[in-house]
Amino acid sequence: MSQRDTLVHLFAGGCGGTVGAILTCPLEVVKTRLQSSSITRYEVHLSTVNGATVARMSPPGPLHFLKLILEKEGARSLFRGLGPNLVGVAPSRAIYFAAYSTAKEKLNSVLEPDSTQVHMVSAGLAGFTAITATNPIWLIKTRLQLDARNRGERRMSAFECVRRVYQTDGLRGFYRGMSASYAGISETVIHFVIYESIKRRLLEAKAPQNMDEEEDVSKDPSDFVGMMLAAATSKTCATTVAYPHEVIRTRLREEGTKYRSFFQTLTTVPKEEGYRALYRGLTTHLVRQIPNTAIMMCTYELVVYLLNG
Repeated sequence: MSQRDTLVHLFAGGCGGTVGAILTCPLEVVKTRLQSSSITRYEVHLSTVNGATVARMSPPGPLHFLKLILEKEGARSLFRGLGPNLVGVAPSRAIYFAAYSTAKEKLNSVLEPDSTQVHMVSAGLAGFTAITATNPIWLIKTRLQLDARNRGERRMSAFECVRRVYQTDGLRGFYRGMSASYAGISETVIHFVIYESIKRRLLEAKAPQNMDEEEDVSKDPSDFVGMMLAAATSKTCATTVAYPHEVIRTRLREEGTKYRSFFQTLTTVPKEEGYRALYRGLTTHLVRQIPNTAIMMCTYELVVYLLNG
C-alpha cells in the first residue's frame, strides 16, 4: 500500500467517524447513563416524584430517560462529551481503518487472500491499536456524559475532568475500562467479517452484469445503499453478541467506582442487579449504533471512492 493510499484511508476513516458521532450524540448520552450504576438514583426519583408508596424496581426506558434528562438538565446535556468525542473519533477511526487496511494487505500475502481469517485478524489488530492509542479520550467522554447537573449548575469541563482523573488515580486512571474495550474487539471482528462477506457477495452479484467491460465500473447510488445495509446488518449481529462489555466498560470508568477489573465487574453486576443489567441500554445502543455505523461505513467508502476517482 502506497503512502497516498494510507493517507486516503486515514482521512476517509476520520470523516466517517466524525459525521456519525455528531448525528448520534444524544443517543450516546442516554445509552451511557442507562449503562451506569447511577441508574438506581433515577429509579428512586421516579418512585417519589408522583408520591408513589411502592418503589419502582425497574429502571426507566430510553424514551422516559431522555425526557428526564431534558426536564432536569436541559437539551445541552444531550451533547455532553461531544468535544472529546469529536477530538477522539477522527483519530480513532483513522487509526483503525489505516491499521485494518495495512494488516489486511500484509496478511493477504501470507494467508488466503480476503479469507475470513484475514478479516478477523486484521480487525482484531486494528481494534487493539485504536483502543490502546485513544482510551484516555473515551474515558473523559464517559465521565462527562455521566456528569448529571441540574439546570443552572456549573458543568464540569473536559480540562477539569482530566485534572480530577489525574489527581485521583494518576496516569493509570486514564486507562480504566481498557480491558473491557479489548474484550469488545470480538464485536469488531464479528462486524467486519460479516460486513466484508456481504460486501463481497454484492460485488460478485454485480460482476456478471459487467463481464465484458475491462475498465473498473463506476459506483452508483445502489452500491452505497447496499454498503449501508451490509454495515447495519453486520453491526446488529455483532453488537447483540458482545454488548455486555459496553456495560462493564462504563462501570469501570465511573468516578469513584467500586468496580476494579473486567471479571470482577462481570460477576458483581449480575449478582447485585441480575443478568438483565448486562444488557441495560441495548435498545438505545442499537438505535444509535446501526445508523452510526451505516453512516460511518458509507462515508468511508464514498470518500475513498472520490479520492481514488
